[in-house]
Amino acid sequence: MTKPHVVAVLAFDGMAPFELGVVVEVFGLVRPELGDLPWYELRVCAEKPGEDLRAVGGFTLRAEYGLDALAAADTVIVPGVATAGEVSPALVGALRRAHAQGARLVSICSGAFALAATGLLEGRRATTHWRYAPDLAERHPGIEVDPDVLYVDNGDVLTSAGSAAGIDLCLYLVRADHGAAVANAVARRFVVPPHREGGQAQFIEAAVGKIGSEDDGVTQSMNWAMRHLRTPLSVPALARAARMSERSYSRHFTRRNGVSPMRWVISQRVAASLPLLESGEGTVDEVAAAVGFDSTATYRHHFTRRMRTTPTAYRKTFTRIPAHP
Repeated sequence: MTKPHVVAVLAFDGMAPFELGVVVEVFGLVRPELGDLPWYELRVCAEKPGEDLRAVGGFTLRAEYGLDALAAADTVIVPGVATAGEVSPALVGALRRAHAQGARLVSICSGAFALAATGLLEGRRATTHWRYAPDLAERHPGIEVDPDVLYVDNGDVLTSAGSAAGIDLCLYLVRADHGAAVANAVARRFVVPPHREGGQAQFIEAAVGKIGSEDDGVTQSMNWAMRHLRTPLSVPALARAARMSERSYSRHFTRRNGVSPMRWVISQRVAASLPLLESGEGTVDEVAAAVGFDSTATYRHHFTRRMRTTPTAYRKTFTRIPAHP
């Protein structure tokens, strides 16, 4: 019997429940839609297991496991912690032990401050909620703090931005462990996109789109583009789908999504190619054409930039059946 991948998430007194809920939803929920695929074993851990922990909103919860279980997990997730004051030495020690034993350490929002306290982010790139990024950079000048991205993957230590970016990072972990098809299935049940292009810069003091605004047209054009990924797409074509001028469309699209229209299209095409690669059916040339790239060379270029590997290497890692060369 295959040993389950154990995910431990930290619970503490005074925590906001959303990020804990995200982790429970992704890693703790039974998923019959995935058949016999071995899923994760989730453990909610606290420094003092069994004691009542107050959560924001006026209720309490109890964690069954302590820091020893956290230190023994395969993946350890730290949700948003208080940014003021010092991180508990007991927690720092447990995180370091987990890392020394090969665990993957993950933070959501201000949980990056706990990972920073371990020293494991020194000399590395990391992110946190944009409101806390200046404070993290000031307190830990050895960390390259990037306030614009949704998450940063350093392999053994991963950090994400504000609370909702924890969904993005958790889905990214599922994709890394089980492939795009499984991550997409989890995202569908979550009713969220499996991957969001852009970063949290788009959310910093940005106006929220209103019904009947230009954002409606942008949304319509994005839906139209997803139905026509295989066909040639251009900013003029997208602007026509949105019933906007090209100049106005490009401005509103970038403001809303944090990236240019064509960069977003390229990202969607790469994402659409992942299940095709995993299926093992068709050559890389055929996959490139199926998702709308005008040449395999262009596809390989953009795939490698976004996925940090080649289509062939990705297929070799994730395909479940013999693949075409």
